[in-house]
Amino acid sequence: MRNLGPAAETRPEVRIDRSDVGRRVSVRVLDALRDDTTGRPVFRDVIGLLTSWDDHGLSVVRRDNTVAEIADAALVAGKVVPLFPARRAPLPEAGSVELQRIAARGWPAVEQEALGEWTLRASSGFTQRANSVQALGDPGLPLPEALARVRQWYAARDLPALVEVSSPGSPDDLAGELAKLGAGLSPTLVRTAPIAPLTRVGHAPERVRLSRTAGAQWLSAYRRAGGDPARDAAALKVLHGGPSVWFATVPAADPQEPPTAIGRCVVDGAWACFGAIEVRPAARRQGLARTVMAVLAARAAEEGATGGYLQVEADNAAAIALYDGLGFTTSHTYHYARLPRP
Repeated sequence: MRNLGPAAETRPEVRIDRSDVGRRVSVRVLDALRDDTTGRPVFRDVIGLLTSWDDHGLSVVRRDNTVAEIADAALVAGKVVPLFPARRAPLPEAGSVELQRIAARGWPAVEQEALGEWTLRASSGFTQRANSVQALGDPGLPLPEALARVRQWYAARDLPALVEVSSPGSPDDLAGELAKLGAGLSPTLVRTAPIAPLTRVGHAPERVRLSRTAGAQWLSAYRRAGGDPARDAAALKVLHGGPSVWFATVPAADPQEPPTAIGRCVVDGAWACFGAIEVRPAARRQGLARTVMAVLAARAAEEGATGGYLQVEADNAAAIALYDGLGFTTSHTYHYARLPRP
């Protein structure tokens, strides 16, 4: 049975209910009972993401991320509408350094400290990106001293000292200094694609729900969460950090089961980062990853993004094949190096 709101139960033009939370809707709202000039009722239309609906009313996030709070009594009409019709546009211009900085904003560490132009980042060990020094630019010290400082900083937090090495972006001789310390490099690919084509690759997008928060259901399907309380608390902060964050969920048929698929997107101006695209093993090869990407991409396009990017480990052949099929190409490669403890 659909969970109807009071307005939907009594007004035939209200064709949405509480089960549509997470979908794109168009609603008509009564703004005033009478216009002073015409004497007619005054209405306004709102299009956006239905993010909540309870006994107090409903909330719709518009494309500019402003929120329309609507009382049940003011709701005149409502319906689910298709995904935002993104228009084709070229990739935004951005070099590897700019993309690395955008990525850092989309996955912000709990603790950050500057070392010259470098950024030391720590998040109780939750992911390499949030627990590594982003070595872009000049650290303001000779490299041996800078790396010694990095090792001390992470040792004080009982974390391994990881260095994010980007080329171009990091000092030219950084890789050589790391090699002297016996730190091997592990490559990660940064891949980019235009947004508009991504919005057209999914099937049955009505199965996907979007939310501003990663709730218990979403987290139950996220393989990197669960276990250590400090790490879990850091994970929640990192996951919800970023300019405009959206979480996608494909609910399971049994509400007691973890979601069938999930994903995350962060919109930052012209760029949108895609990550945490996960599908339960029993539901793979059904196009769910593409569908999740399509719905997230459509919301990103609605907010003005024209380019998407993601990060994938160079040896993850299955993920690379998926992203190849979606039109992603490699922008650049960065590496993580692990320093020995001081």
